[in-house]
Amino acid sequence: MGRKVTLATCSLNQWALDFEGNLERILKSIEIAKAHGAKYRLGPELEICGYGCADHFYESDTLLHSFQVLRKLLESPVTQDIICDVGMPIMHHNVRYNCRILFLNRKILLIRPKMQMANDGNYREMRWFSPWNQLRQVEEYFLPRMIQEVTGQDTVPFGDCVLSTKDTCIGTEMCAELWKPRSPHIQMGLDGVEIFTNSSASHHELRKADQRVNLVKSATTKSGGIYLYANQRGCDGDRVYYDGCAMVAINGDIVAQGEQFSLNDVEVITATLDLEDVRSYRGENCQPNMESEPKTCHRVKVDFSLSSGDDIYLPTHQPVTWNYHTPEEEISLGPACWLWDYLRRKVPKSILSPPPPPSCLLSIFVVSLYPSDSQVLVDVRRVVGDDSYRPRDPRELCGHIFTTCYMASENSSEDTCSRAKGLASQIGSTHMNINIDMAVKGILGIFSVVTGRFPQFRANGGSHRENLALQNVQARVRMVLAYLFAQLSLWARGKPGGLLVLGSANVDESLTGYFTKYDCSSADINPIGGISKTDLKSFLLYFQLTKFWRNLTLK
Repeated sequence: MGRKVTLATCSLNQWALDFEGNLERILKSIEIAKAHGAKYRLGPELEICGYGCADHFYESDTLLHSFQVLRKLLESPVTQDIICDVGMPIMHHNVRYNCRILFLNRKILLIRPKMQMANDGNYREMRWFSPWNQLRQVEEYFLPRMIQEVTGQDTVPFGDCVLSTKDTCIGTEMCAELWKPRSPHIQMGLDGVEIFTNSSASHHELRKADQRVNLVKSATTKSGGIYLYANQRGCDGDRVYYDGCAMVAINGDIVAQGEQFSLNDVEVITATLDLEDVRSYRGENCQPNMESEPKTCHRVKVDFSLSSGDDIYLPTHQPVTWNYHTPEEEISLGPACWLWDYLRRKVPKSILSPPPPPSCLLSIFVVSLYPSDSQVLVDVRRVVGDDSYRPRDPRELCGHIFTTCYMASENSSEDTCSRAKGLASQIGSTHMNINIDMAVKGILGIFSVVTGRFPQFRANGGSHRENLALQNVQARVRMVLAYLFAQLSLWARGKPGGLLVLGSANVDESLTGYFTKYDCSSADINPIGGISKTDLKSFLLYFQLTKFWRNLTLK
């Protein structure tokens, strides 16, 4: 006997507080899921308002606009005949929760608040939300009037509960809960829940994808079950990049994999699986160890089936081999996607890279942004201000959106200057050679007039203090000039807009404080700020050896 179910999960590029755009992307993902025959669609964490709203979560307008979007979702014909699982903040008894809302055919089935918060590293969820600490407890949530008018419901279940359809049982995890020692899927699995879902806003770190995959595989290896993982994609307006990696697993095997790095705003992956595989797996491998939970999950029943009702034979599911990127590939792809996502949202429409050596890394990232998708082409045309523009190759696009500069002094070598110019020629950037001697001498002249002293480099007989101060003056002058050219270089060429200044301080420099304050550490954005010097060196060697870089130098 077969119980075929088609399930959908997705990665969405949701922007903080972009309620209209977020709604469009959610609806598009539901439409794609239904086109593939899915009866259940899972989205990323806080997808209605965006995960990175920060202190805007305190504002009542954020809650209001989230409910307005929810109403439009409930009313849309696109959401009919499919269980939709969306994320948004909810205020319950004057306490703010990070929640999942499951609805079907204009009816809200349940609201499940997050129980274990992410509150370390990049995450500060306890600042804006409270965890739901009442295990297996469910209360009534009184819906706002605008939702009541659509659903005809006054209250809906709110709390630690699961959804029981006519043919299976679905339980929810949210992001950090998968990573915690007491993950909800453990208790839910022991209580007969067959489908686990996880809505995440998990940021990219080098070598993190294998941790996610192992956690998802482990969750279903121990007690069987189907696991759907959804994740945010893009920069969301914050300093981190969310890298997708949506996936579907069953009984310890990954059977569907989404992309880790992509410029596509909406990616939906589906899998058609047999519930009988879960039941057979548990009967064979877990039966001796299954134990009754002292308090069972509160089940919200819904008169709906995920399966077709016909006994259809399905072949045993086929695992896929996860295609892991090497750290060097992650460095080449992650910052490039993040740079593009940041650039297309900001008022300045181009990028300026000042002179430190790591700018060659940033050059590689920008060239990696060559558009391969119709939506990306639309964004490219908007960024360059030409509705008919179609880039011929990465170098040609680079000339429109990337400006490099070399700021030489009397102490700079001709070799470094020629290397900077050669790199700019290879990647196609707009390049400027700027001599900073006049600016440095002007600053030192001011100091000399006030103090009557003129500092010297050590090579000219100066002390260590003089030598260090003179080096720092040059570095900080470069920062001032970088921002001056970022603001006015396009104006000087008769073009609108401005440039974003890229920084080039790596994580080792930030942790040890081994950099000059307000030089390369001062920038609008820093794509390599979370990467170690060791990984950056490996990345440069990798790119030197790749066919991509060799082909690029020949153009």
